[in-house]
Amino acid sequence: MTAATAQNLPGHSLARLAAERAAKQEALTAWKLAAPAVVLIVGLVLLPTVAVVVFSMTNFELGYDDFQFIGFDNYVELFGDRTFLISLKNTAIYTAIVTPLSVLIGLGIALLIESETRGRAFFRTVYFLPVASLLVAMATVFQYLLHPTLGPVNALLALVGIPGPNWLGSSQTVLISLAIIGVWQSVGFNMVLFLAGLTAIPRELYAAAEVDGAKSGFERFRLVTWPMLGPTTLFVTTISIINAVKVFETVKFLTEGGPNKSSEVLLWTIYQEGFVYLRVGYASAMTVIFLGVLIVLMFLQYRVLDRRVHYT
Repeated sequence: MTAATAQNLPGHSLARLAAERAAKQEALTAWKLAAPAVVLIVGLVLLPTVAVVVFSMTNFELGYDDFQFIGFDNYVELFGDRTFLISLKNTAIYTAIVTPLSVLIGLGIALLIESETRGRAFFRTVYFLPVASLLVAMATVFQYLLHPTLGPVNALLALVGIPGPNWLGSSQTVLISLAIIGVWQSVGFNMVLFLAGLTAIPRELYAAAEVDGAKSGFERFRLVTWPMLGPTTLFVTTISIINAVKVFETVKFLTEGGPNKSSEVLLWTIYQEGFVYLRVGYASAMTVIFLGVLIVLMFLQYRVLDRRVHYT
């Protein structure tokens, strides 16, 4: 549009044109600013995901030049694979133990720290240390602690007359032992999230609850703290489930799936198929199942959060 044409337009048309130009310029600036993040997401997330899905429909193996598309044969084989089904079951059991314990203990520690007037920073640091610790370095410590003959855990049990088991070497106790380590890892992170949620609760609500007759700490927790922590609890639970499903390091460094596949979990099975047996296509099919589980968990979290928002 020329300057002469613009001068002949009414005032409201000029204002509309100026607003449209400003909106286009703002959108262009937004795309320029978002371009690096978009490129990284496409290159590091979307393209690898598409590649995994494509490989899952092939019989590709590392070291072989040719491969064929075999459709859903890998997926059909998966659900008849005893090792894969055991890993799914063990992952579910591990998650069922770690998630509720880490959420409840994290909440309890957060409540204790929030009620303490002195030493908050010290206790926050102490309980958060497991999150910052390298599990590779801690593996030796756990092997010593849970050693059947030299470990202090069994020594303490012997003092009260209880024979200690072979924690990491018995099919009956290895998954429970790994779950205890998983709880140890997760509690500090959950505690920090709950502390953030507790800090955001208005203090006036506790005063109002006390006026309404909530005298004890349990009543204040039931009437104020727990309802206000609803979104935080949902988020912490979802993150804890996802982290538990992704368990790998403890299995890799402490048990390697044994004994007798009693600690075989999903990511360890994927690792074995892809990097030990070099069956990339088959491992990719397992990875797609694993990604599907994570997507379902995140979808459920968003749906529940949306319902809470609409309800409130």
